[in-house]
Amino acid sequence: MRIIIIIIILLLLLVVVVVVVVVVVVVLSRLRSGNACYHSVQNLLSSRMLSKNLKIKIYRTIILPVVLYGCETWSLTLREERRLRVFENKLLRRIFGPRRDEVTWDWRRLHNEELNDLYSSPNILRVIK
Repeated sequence: MRIIIIIIILLLLLVVVVVVVVVVVVVLSRLRSGNACYHSVQNLLSSRMLSKNLKIKIYRTIILPVVLYGCETWSLTLREERRLRVFENKLLRRIFGPRRDEVTWDWRRLHNEELNDLYSSPNILRVIK
């Protein structure tokens, strides 16, 4: 009887490990697809002729659905959550561009708090959850 219980527990653990590995592979695949999608519209997002609002709309309607396809079934670990946040912040930094430092007048990258202030929509993790 104990052997049967141990075998059942081991099988359940194996199933959990397989599910986690599948989620990792799916998230990485979605991020690669989102990156490819970004590179296909990179000329639009780097153009100075388009407003920031239009660039955000392009991000929300073209790139974000590609990344979030099937996200209802994901059970994210902290590593995948971080990868998704890094992906979104990287794209938002490319959209909003650098800022001038008020003290030194040097160009600098936007900090995460500044990105959150500029991007009024919920971040990618809140959309998933």
